[in-house]
Amino acid sequence: MVKIECILRPEKIADVKDALTDLGVHGMTVTEVIGCGLQKGHTENWNTELNINLLPKTKVEIVVSDEIVDRVIEIIVKAAKTGEIGDGKIFTWPVSNAVRIRTGETGDKAI
Repeated sequence: MVKIECILRPEKIADVKDALTDLGVHGMTVTEVIGCGLQKGHTENWNTELNINLLPKTKVEIVVSDEIVDRVIEIIVKAAKTGEIGDGKIFTWPVSNAVRIRTGETGDKAI
C-alpha cells in the first residue's frame, strides 16, 4: 500500500475527486491548508500594500494498493494540471498496514 498526499489548487479538488471516484478510489481525507512554493504569493492593496506569501491550497490524502499507484498519480496530474505555477505537488510513501476499526480488516481489504 502507498499513501499519496497531494497539495492542490482549491478550485481543482472537485475535478480530482470526480476522477478518483471514476477509478474506484472513494476514501480520501481533504484538508484546507495554506502554503508557499514557487508561486510565491501575491500582493494585496488595502490601506497599505501587503505581501501575502502563504496561499490557500487543498491537501488530499489517500491510501491505495501498490497496483494502482501509478494510475492514481496519472489521474491526479491530469485532473489538477493548469500548466501554471502553483498547480501543486504529489508525495508518496509506503504504508506498512491499514486497519478498518469497525471490522478489524487489515491491509488492502481495509482501504
